[in-house]
Formats: sequence, structure tokens, C-alpha cells
Amino acid sequence: MTTVRRSAAALAVTAVIGAAIASAAAPAAFAAPTPTPSAVALPPGLYGKGDPAYDGVWRQSLALLALDTEDVKPATAAVDWLTGQQCDSGAFPSYRADTKADCGAKLPLDSNATAAAIQALTAVGGQDKTVEKSVAWLKSVQNADGGWSYNPGGASDANSTAVVIGALAAAGEKPADVKSKGGKSPYDALLTFAQPCGGTNGGAFVYQPAMPGLVGDSTAAAVIGAHGKGLAAEPENAKGTDAQGTACKPATTIEGAAHNGGTYLATALAKTGYLTTPPMPGSDDPAEKPDFGNTADAVVALQVQGLGDQAKKSLAWLEADSAGWAKESGPAAYAQLIFAANAADTDPADFGGKDLVAELTALGPEPQKPQKEEKDDSGIAVWWIVGAFFAASVGVGILFSGRRKNQS
Repeated sequence: MTTVRRSAAALAVTAVIGAAIASAAAPAAFAAPTPTPSAVALPPGLYGKGDPAYDGVWRQSLALLALDTEDVKPATAAVDWLTGQQCDSGAFPSYRADTKADCGAKLPLDSNATAAAIQALTAVGGQDKTVEKSVAWLKSVQNADGGWSYNPGGASDANSTAVVIGALAAAGEKPADVKSKGGKSPYDALLTFAQPCGGTNGGAFVYQPAMPGLVGDSTAAAVIGAHGKGLAAEPENAKGTDAQGTACKPATTIEGAAHNGGTYLATALAKTGYLTTPPMPGSDDPAEKPDFGNTADAVVALQVQGLGDQAKKSLAWLEADSAGWAKESGPAAYAQLIFAANAADTDPADFGGKDLVAELTALGPEPQKPQKEEKDDSGIAVWWIVGAFFAASVGVGILFSGRRKNQS
């Protein structure tokens, strides 16, 4: 879940850990750089104006999913654009410009984009066959440890595994029952990324064991996935609390690991209210920067874990300071803020004085009427008809009554 994700993240991974690991790990799911303005005409129906090469399917999926949480029915063109990105195998790439021919062997398939698309298309409805094909593809590329990699064939990572769990749950599957040939479930895989209590990253979920330093993004994703929830996760009980408090405790179950992940996030956010991103390799500025996307994801994770009180400071920070980031970053950023607002039972239409829903809507094709308005309008129409029929019936009754009197 983090920012808008992709190319810069991929370059950073490559620079830090080398091409061998990067090819297996790819950029963290839910994370991304700001997309650059596109030099070519963008296809109709696509949300955002940046180059979709690395995040087209991802940002479209998040946009549709976020708008659905606000009962905004997207334009048919927006849904068609997303379904048109699917390959014959059922997989989605990050983006493909030519949709007339099927995906070629050189086009990387993307488990994260596929999982996000499943969640979005399930939410908007009417896309059962498309969703079924994508779910089948995800099952076909599940790793022996029960998890998923960013691109098929790589080592499992916490983020990809978590976002796939959310997709499976959205599609009506039971993630715990989706097991590899080795009998491992996605939750078995998530547990392998959980860190023991104590030390700098105690209780966190690492992206991969080979990448122990990337924990904010992966921990938020894993906590949400551990609860069997997706990108637009909301707590089952808005006032629920984690009965174990905020202390990290030895854990051997996914429930215990999720608790520890929540405590890690709570501790990391306690001082400033936000998570940070390390400087890019070669940057002249060595200072870490506030990470809006990961912070928004952390708010969702804490709410789901029942640590909502620990998310209040972060939510206030996002309301006060995230407007510029969202405007620069685009659709996925607005979606993440909407997810955070909803998880915290805050109105996305009045988030720090900004209407996140209106600003996201403005980045794509004009939607159909909001579903709530359609329901209200139809109700008014029905009662108008009933009323007119009643009035007509009364009139006819009076007419016949008058005739009977005259005949008498």
C-alpha cells in the first residue's frame, strides 16, 4: 500500500541490494514514486495524468476501490480500461499500452497489480469472470512457502503476500484454505517475515529476510493481511481494542505476529506521528523524509489491529500536511488517504478541509451518479407514481359515485 509506487522504488532496490535480489524482490507492494507527466496521449478512462508505465493498473484499481467506498459509481470507461489490461492468463501487468494483442512473453506479470484489480473489480461488481480468471492465476503462481513474489518466480515477500490475501478475501475465498503444493497457506508465509521482539525492528514484518531494513511499508501491509483484509480495510469494530495492549510479546501465530506488528507501528509513530523514507542512493540530502503513503497505511493497520488511539496523532498529521503530497502524487495517494480516513471513521469529504473524494474524482472520467443518489431518486420516482395512482383512483371513485347517484 504506500504512495504511488514503482520505477524509483525499483531503482532504489537495485542500487542498494544488487540486481540479483532486485529481480526477485522488485519494488515493495503499496509503494511508489511520483509518476512523471506522460509524453504520450493517455488512454480514455485512465485516472491520473502521469506516465502509467509502472503504476497504471495499480492506481486505477485503488482509485476505483476508493470511490466505491464513497458510493461513487465510476464511469464505464474507467472500468473498461482496467478490465482491458488483463492478459488471457488472467494476470495483470503493471501496464500494457497495446491491448489489441495478448501479453507477450517479455511483459512482466504483476501479482500486486492483479490483486489490486481483483479488489477493485469485485467492489464495482459485474466482473465475475474477470475476477475468477485472475484468482485462478494467482493460485497458479503461489510459492511453495504459501506466499507470493512481486513477479512470478521470485522469492515471496510480505507485501505481495498481504495484498494477495486481500484479493482472495474480496473474491470470496478463504485465504487460510489457499495452500501451495507444499501445504502452506499465505498466513504461514507471513509468519516467516515477522521479527522477534527486541532490537530496532522488534515485532515488525520485513519485506524479505534479505531486506531487513524495509519495515514500515511491509509491516503495515502484513498487519492488514494478517486480518484477512484488503486495501480498503476497515476495523470490524470501530471502537475495538487490542486486548494485549502495546507490548511486544513472543508470538508463534499469525494473530500474535499481527499484534506485534501493530506495536511496532505504534512505537515508530509515537514521536512525530509519521513514518520516514531513507534518502535515495546518491542524494545530496542525507535526511530522511516524511512518508505520507506509508503513514496512511499505518493508520489503517493500527485501526484494524484495534490500536486506534495510537493512530490519532498520525491521522491529524495527515489531515494537516498531506494535501500537497496527494496533489503531486495522484490517484493512488488520494485513495490511500481515503482508506485511512474511512478506517478511522473520519469523513474523506472533509479531510483537513479538503474533499478527497472530489479531488480524486476530478482525476478521471466523470462518474455516473453516486449510488446513494440513484437510490434516493428511484425512491422518489416510485412514491410519485404511487401518489399519482392513488389520486387517480380517488378521482375515478368519485366519478363512479356521482354516476350511481344520478342513476338513482
